Amino acid sequence: MVLTNWGPAATERHRFVAAVQLTTTQPLSPHMSTQSAPKPPPDWDLVLKRNPVERLKREKAPLLIRDELPALIAAGYESVAEEDVVRLQWWGLYHDKPKIGTFMLRVKIPAGQLTPAELRTIGEVSNKYGKGDGELSTRQCIQLHYLHLSELPNVFTDLEVSGITTAGGCGDTVRNITGCPVQGLAADELFDATPIVQSASDTFYGNPDYANLPRKHKYSISACADRCNAPEINCISLIGTVHEGREGFAVHVGGGLSSVPRIARDMGVFIPKEESNEILGTITTVWAEDLKYRVSRVKARLKFMVDDIGAEGIRERVEAKLGRTLENYTLPAITVEPGHHLGVHPQKQEGLSYIGVPVHLGLISGDQMIAVAALAERLGGEIRLTRQQNFIVTNVPNGEIDSAIAELEEIGFSLDLNPLRGNSIACTGEPHCNFSVAETKTRLGRLIEGLEATFSREDLAGLRLHLDGCPHACAQHWVGDIGFQGTTVRDEGGVRKQGYDIFVRGGLGPDAQIGRALFRRVPTEELDTAVQGLVTGWIAARNQGETFAAFARRTDDDELGRLAGLEPAKARQREETEE
Repeated sequence: MVLTNWGPAATERHRFVAAVQLTTTQPLSPHMSTQSAPKPPPDWDLVLKRNPVERLKREKAPLLIRDELPALIAAGYESVAEEDVVRLQWWGLYHDKPKIGTFMLRVKIPAGQLTPAELRTIGEVSNKYGKGDGELSTRQCIQLHYLHLSELPNVFTDLEVSGITTAGGCGDTVRNITGCPVQGLAADELFDATPIVQSASDTFYGNPDYANLPRKHKYSISACADRCNAPEINCISLIGTVHEGREGFAVHVGGGLSSVPRIARDMGVFIPKEESNEILGTITTVWAEDLKYRVSRVKARLKFMVDDIGAEGIRERVEAKLGRTLENYTLPAITVEPGHHLGVHPQKQEGLSYIGVPVHLGLISGDQMIAVAALAERLGGEIRLTRQQNFIVTNVPNGEIDSAIAELEEIGFSLDLNPLRGNSIACTGEPHCNFSVAETKTRLGRLIEGLEATFSREDLAGLRLHLDGCPHACAQHWVGDIGFQGTTVRDEGGVRKQGYDIFVRGGLGPDAQIGRALFRRVPTEELDTAVQGLVTGWIAARNQGETFAAFARRTDDDELGRLAGLEPAKARQREETEE
C-alpha cells in the first residue's frame, strides 16, 4: 500500500532533504574568482550554520538511533523525522524506492570474506524479512531490500548472532574495508593481508571515534600481486610490498570517484604492517579535525584535502601528529592488469583450488545464498565476494572441481558464460535507488545481450562495461572500458526521457586514468548501436592483446564519434582543469 498521508514529519523531511541537497549537489561555477581575500579558518559555528548533517550529528549521535527503534516503530514510519531516517544510514540503511516504508540494508563484509554460516544467515534474513533477493556490491558487500522498519530489530539480531555487522555501512563512517578476495590463497601474493584487514575492521567498524567523519571514508588493504582491489580509487589504500625483507605497505591517499573523480597519490612512505591501524587512524584524524572539510559536503572528502595540500602535506600532518618521521619509500609501478579471479585457479594450499563464479548483474537470491553456503560448507571452504560483483568458492578439493561446478550450475550460476557477464557491473539503480535517474542493471543486461548476439566470446574477452544511474558512481563508470552514467534527455516534443553519458579512456592498473564523457545525453534507444559501433572499431583495429581502454586512448575523438555514430562532446572547462 502506498502511503500518501505523510503528516508533519514528512513535511519536515522534505525540507531537510532539500537543505542537504543544496550542500551536496550544488555545482561550483567555473567562473568564480580564485583570487579572493584570505578567509579566517572555519569554526564550529560556521560548520553548524552551513551544514545540516553536521547539525544532525551534533544533536544526536547517529549510532545511537538503533536504541530508539522501538519508539520509532511504535510511532509508525510516517512519523519518523527525516533526520532519524538519515541517522539510520549509520546502520547501513537507505530508503528503498519509492519511499513507502521499506529499506535497503548494506551488510559489511571485510575484504568480501564469508564463512558458510554467515552467508546462510544473510540469505535467511533476506527470505524471512525481505522478498528473498540480494545483490553483490563493488565494495564486496551484500545488499538486501524490502526490509520493513518494524522488522529491523530482528534483522540486526539475526545477523549479529552470526557475527555479521552493518555498523557504518552508510553514513559518515569508515565504510566496508575492501581487499583481495583471494588473500591467503593466491600463490603469488606478497603476503597474507587477512590479519591486517580483520584488525582494521575490528578497530574501525562501529567505533564512535570514527563515526563522526566529514563524509564517508573508504579504506582498501591488500598485498595482492596485481592490485585487484582498486587501490587507485580509495580514500586510503595500504598497498602491500616487501621492503628490505620486511612486510608492510606503501600508502596512497585521496582516491575516489563520485562527481569529482581522483586517482590516489603516493605518500612516499613505507609502514610495517604492525603499524597499519595507527596510520589509518592518524590520516583519518588529521582530515576529520580540519573543519575546512566540514563546512560543505560538496568538498568534504579526503580527496579535496589532498587536492589542497598534496600527499606530501598529508604526510607532514601525519608525522606531526605521530611525533616521528615516516620511512621514505617509492612504490614500484605495477606492470600487469588487475585480475578478476573468474574460473578455476589452484591455491597455494596443495590439492585445493578456488572457483570464481560470474554473477550476472550482481544479483543473487536468498535461496541461492543458502545453497552456495551449503556447497561451500560441504567442501570445507568459504565464500569470497569480488569488487566485480561476483563470488568465489574456496578450498575446493581438486577431485571435486567438476561436481562443484555442476552443483553451482544447478543453483543458477554457470561458469560457461561469456566473460563479459563477469567483467561488467551496474549499480543498484532502478527499481531500488532514489538517486538513480535511469535504468541500470536491466539496461546493462540488454547491452550485454546485444553484444553477445553480434560478437564472439573471444572478441569480447576482457571488455568491461560499467553502468551507473547517477553521478555517485557506485558502479565506477569513470574507470570502465566503456562507462555509462544515467541522465535525462528531452525529445523533439520536449518530453523528458532516459539517456546516458558515455565515458571512455578510463581504467585501473599500470596506466590508471579517469575516463572522459565523450558522448553526452545519448537517448537510451541509441545506446546499443553506439556501443556496438565502438566495439566493432576496437576489434577491427586493435593490436595484439590491446584493451579497449588502450585503443580508445590512441584513437581521436572524431574517429570514436564516427564509430559510435555520435557527435563527441567538447571537454568542459572543469574537466580540462582537473586532468
